[in-house]
Amino acid sequence: MAEDDFVLVEGLNINFAIPGGTLHAVRDASFGIAKGETLCIVGESGSGKSMTALGLMGLLPSNAQRSARRLRVGGHDLMAMSRQQLSDLRGSEMAMIFQEPMTSLNPCYTVGNQMAETLVRHRGVPWRSALITARDWLERVGIPPSAGRLDQYPHQLSGGLRQRVMIAMMLMCEPKLIIADEPTTALDVTIQAQVLHLLARLQREMGITMIFITHDLGVVSRIADRIAVMYAGQIVETGTTREVLTDAQHPYTRGLLDCVPVPGKTQRGAALGTIPGTVPSLIGRLDGCGFAGRCRHAAPACLTGLTALAERDNGRQVRCLFAPATLWGRA
Repeated sequence: MAEDDFVLVEGLNINFAIPGGTLHAVRDASFGIAKGETLCIVGESGSGKSMTALGLMGLLPSNAQRSARRLRVGGHDLMAMSRQQLSDLRGSEMAMIFQEPMTSLNPCYTVGNQMAETLVRHRGVPWRSALITARDWLERVGIPPSAGRLDQYPHQLSGGLRQRVMIAMMLMCEPKLIIADEPTTALDVTIQAQVLHLLARLQREMGITMIFITHDLGVVSRIADRIAVMYAGQIVETGTTREVLTDAQHPYTRGLLDCVPVPGKTQRGAALGTIPGTVPSLIGRLDGCGFAGRCRHAAPACLTGLTALAERDNGRQVRCLFAPATLWGRA
């Protein structure tokens, strides 16, 4: 992380008070993103990826407790902003593309109505001009003939078209930060590729900074500049895409990579890797390494030892007592 990072997150914690105690959905998450860069946050379901994004956007449920040493986007200190200021910032300076296009749009309003409202709300554009801009943006994301689409309702569009509408709606005000929360999960493979290509092209054209949340390492290798790996609410490894995918230093990252077939290396019919055990409970205090119970390299020190996200000589960060010097040489 650097002071001049466009997005700077330090010590983000998100907790929920529940009958059994306190659920720590995100624990001391820290990362930085340079302007125009794409950071992919990867991990299993329930690792805290989406909750981190919602915490950054200020869209957490009312019973969530958020704290952070620093939470900054551009020149904006998000921790010091009021609810109204955050509402004004969302959509205009930062926007979020949700993972489920089937439910992200309001079924009671036409596509044109929902898109135009974004410009009217954040830019004060007259309604007629907003509709013209909405039509132009639909064409820009590859939805012709756009004039007729403005009068359609979400249920009249396919999943792929609805996701393109969401992308157009989020980009209409030209935000500087886009958070894409598994935007291709509900789409078939062909449409996934089209949406990823569209996002990459628009990001280059507009110079947008992007946080892309996914569990698909194949997607990561195509679009990410940097990767942050999350496990049990903690970031356990960060680095450039090449570094993380070719030289994983945390055993959890290595386990994820072993689960992915590699063209030319994985033999047909061969068993893929697995990660034994289960994710530890997020309720209450977490002593030592959260991955220790599933790690074949774990030692007694891992159960109680300090597991801060430590920066290595090459600028990478890893939350492991033994990586990288001795980890892979141990039995």
